[in-house]
Amino acid sequence: MSTIVLSITVLSITERGGSLGWASAAACIFATALGGVRWLRVAQREHYLPDSASRFALRWWGATTPNLPVALVALAGLALAARWPVTALAPAVVVALGPLGLGLKGRTSPLRWTRRLRTLAIVWAVLQGAVAAVGFLTGFAAVICCAGALAVPALVDMSCVLTAPIERRLADKYVKRATERLRRVNPKVVAITGSYGKTSTKGYVAHLLSGSMTVVASPASFNNRAGLARAVNEHLVDGTDVFVAEMGTYGRGEIAELCSWMKPDVAVITAIGPVHLERFKTEEKIVEAKSEILESAGCCVLVVDDPRLAALADRCDEAHGSGTKRVLRVSGLGPEPSVDVFVVEGPDGLEVRAHGEEIAGPVEVAARPGNVACAVAVALELGVSATEVAKRLGALPVAPHRLEAQMSPGGFVVLDDTYNSNPAGARAALAALAGAARDEGRRVVVTPGMVELGPRQREENERFAAQVAQSPADLVVIGRTNRRALTRGFGAAGSLVLVAHRDQAVAWVREQLGPGDAVLYENDVPDQYP
Repeated sequence: MSTIVLSITVLSITERGGSLGWASAAACIFATALGGVRWLRVAQREHYLPDSASRFALRWWGATTPNLPVALVALAGLALAARWPVTALAPAVVVALGPLGLGLKGRTSPLRWTRRLRTLAIVWAVLQGAVAAVGFLTGFAAVICCAGALAVPALVDMSCVLTAPIERRLADKYVKRATERLRRVNPKVVAITGSYGKTSTKGYVAHLLSGSMTVVASPASFNNRAGLARAVNEHLVDGTDVFVAEMGTYGRGEIAELCSWMKPDVAVITAIGPVHLERFKTEEKIVEAKSEILESAGCCVLVVDDPRLAALADRCDEAHGSGTKRVLRVSGLGPEPSVDVFVVEGPDGLEVRAHGEEIAGPVEVAARPGNVACAVAVALELGVSATEVAKRLGALPVAPHRLEAQMSPGGFVVLDDTYNSNPAGARAALAALAGAARDEGRRVVVTPGMVELGPRQREENERFAAQVAQSPADLVVIGRTNRRALTRGFGAAGSLVLVAHRDQAVAWVREQLGPGDAVLYENDVPDQYP
């Protein structure tokens, strides 16, 4: 709105450009307002990361067949606008309506006008207004307003950069309040990170501890600075014995900052994988960022099935020596002389051993052994008896949308793994699908593929589709983001269905499957993805 007001004001005091140029400029300004809503929504859904709007703009305009020629038309209109201002109308129409497929309101992730988004929108409007003002004052209104319309994603990203210090300053008071509350209540803090398995392990830890002590766990995915401060301020009460915190990161320094005011007594790293590789670039950098959680912890729990975490455990021992930092090595593969806790999956369920003694087994529970091993190690470290641990293992909670099984009204099994986007978890889910259908039952995998895997995304999605074909199962591909890779990997082994949206996939499954069949919904991406 401020963009439009500013432009009209300038328009009223200048005569340059002619009425045709003014009309084209006004059209570009209107298109800018519509485009701004679209890219503000993307920024919100991507947690206001500074490059998010531009990254997704490149995905939509450069990688989808209907949008690429449309983008070329818009660029041609911009190039010609200096000589023929009326050609600026072409980019205006493109910006107002496109990219095709990316809606203003959103189907799965609608825009929410929160206080933070309103702040971002105001800063963005000022930047766009400044661009329009330059255009009218210099006499090149059509060209510059047209360029400003096409630059909306970049200016949204710039607004994210400019508002980041403001948001951090506003959050400081909540972090300070949370720090004071942690000091007053003085619970033991269990901090959990990892490329995947964080949320499930958090639930397992809270469950195993809650029979012996008062436990508060951070809700949902409140795993960043603002979210954890809110979790402490709203949920941590006097008398709490343990606070279990899930900690996520998009880069180095973030977990270290969290641990500076929420110092962990026990720190856990569940796994290392290519999740968010698009941002980290290498898995070695992921290890470095995740390992920040260990620096101030008195006890470290590491899944040494991954050689990188095994090496990290050795480095912790070497750096701190015995007595200063306790390092617990856990495994989901089997016993090794150096492993303190291991959980293996036998024919009748999970078998659990800790410090050379059998804790429980076999336990029939749908859970990844490595995550269970982490939780058992934490519970024993905090004083829960082996008997109590064994008693509670059979009722481990299932995190919502993480390989959650249920029976559909149509009589087929639904495995909901829509909050998973990593190769290891996808393989485990595919194995679960194999046992979910009857011998003659039909198996179907519905997926948009895995995202944020950086340079490995195409390769990992091809590999997963090939595993689906070998399982064997039919494949339903949602959207365009990974369509080519999934189609190539699946080949001609079975039934391949391509749909634009998840609701179309759900309708197809309900029509095609019946009693004895099973479907796996593997990952789900919001509709800012093509």
